[in-house]
Amino acid sequence: MPGWKNAAAGLAITLATVLAPAVATTTAHAAPAHCPGLYVVAIPGTWETSVEDPGKGMLAAVTDGLPNGAYADYVAYTATAFPWEGEVYGRSKNEAVAGARGLISDVSRRCANTRFALLGYSQGADAAGDLASEIGTGLGVVPADRVALVGLIADPRRSPTDNLIGPAVPGAGAGGPRLTGFGWLSNRTYTFCAVGDLYCSTPDGDFAARIAGFFAQVSNGDPAQLGNYHSLGTELLNDALAAGGIGLLHDQLNGAAYEERKQQIDDFVKSGIHQSYPSYGVAGGATALTWLRQQLVAAA
Repeated sequence: MPGWKNAAAGLAITLATVLAPAVATTTAHAAPAHCPGLYVVAIPGTWETSVEDPGKGMLAAVTDGLPNGAYADYVAYTATAFPWEGEVYGRSKNEAVAGARGLISDVSRRCANTRFALLGYSQGADAAGDLASEIGTGLGVVPADRVALVGLIADPRRSPTDNLIGPAVPGAGAGGPRLTGFGWLSNRTYTFCAVGDLYCSTPDGDFAARIAGFFAQVSNGDPAQLGNYHSLGTELLNDALAAGGIGLLHDQLNGAAYEERKQQIDDFVKSGIHQSYPSYGVAGGATALTWLRQQLVAAA
């Protein structure tokens, strides 16, 4: 078992390179002094922002230049991937969730008529999706009817039942789906996953990648989510046992399999699929980013 854990941990480190998008140099907005009709909270992906150097990243193409009445704010957080970065993934993501929650809470207290939109890319989609799940299931800082839409790009917790915009993709996010779903926000939550993006589309039978994703989710996880972590772990174990048990896990986590997978992931990273959303077509000639922007403009 220790050898398999080491292999899975090594795979987790390799998978982290998937999360390295091109970083935009624009800075985050300040909180609005007025009460906009639509307040957009956007969470950039891993390495697109930091507390010391806030940035917008890929989502700038969605939020820049929105109509009057809409205001976009960005969450600055550590935005690291795995433990060797200094902050483990779980702690980094929880920081993003707390930051977005705080922005929405502050504006909702001051602005009773403001509606909200929540966007995220990559690790930011992980955080935005968790916050949307809170709100949609009645546990959030605002009621669900105040949220106009949620947009999740390359969500590592994508579920096969989520509202996918664009071509069908296999499996689910590497971190496993949110067991509670989006509740009352399900019909206003849109997810985008490019064909071949391993972060949001891990095949069900790829237990090595699913284990790496699970490790990332629970690394310094949120104590309030312990029940969900247990359920996710149990589901993952049951799936593995049903598919072939210990023998299958050994085959997927031994040294030879790890080296082969490392090469596959290296090829994937070089493909640029995870960074392809500005040009990835989803519907009617729109890309993932232009489709989401159209929905924001309509909501504003």
